[in-house]
Amino acid sequence: MKKKLTIALVAHDQRKADMVDWVIYNAEFLSQHHLVCTGTTGALVKRALINKGFQPEVECKNSGPMGGDVEIAAMVVEKKINLAVFLIDDLNPQPHEADIMMLLRQCRVHNVPIACNRYSADLMITSTLWDDETYVPTPPRYEKFDRDKFNL
Repeated sequence: MKKKLTIALVAHDQRKADMVDWVIYNAEFLSQHHLVCTGTTGALVKRALINKGFQPEVECKNSGPMGGDVEIAAMVVEKKINLAVFLIDDLNPQPHEADIMMLLRQCRVHNVPIACNRYSADLMITSTLWDDETYVPTPPRYEKFDRDKFNL
């Protein structure tokens, strides 16, 4: 990949092992990009990449419950995040559920690809569109649907 991306990595406690395993599997790719993580996840990601022999660029925000999800959402709004990987623990209640939903919503509103499982994350980081200089993502359209416009 030619383009250096800023990738947000977030994982709930019960998904951190999955995130570390995914980071190790994709260490060569991830080490070429700027990573922005919530607190503990960032420390684990950095250690995993260092253990693989890389000198990663990892920026750590607060933990999710202490505002880290909000900090990353703000970066999404400011167009500072190219891709997000958010491994959510869907099996246990989260005390900061509103922040989680807000981060997911901001990614959707601002057209930032967000993967919530390893499979979609792998598909996203291996997309050839990252290197296609002619590809421009189509911004979301928030308008009333007109059947006639599409000849339906």
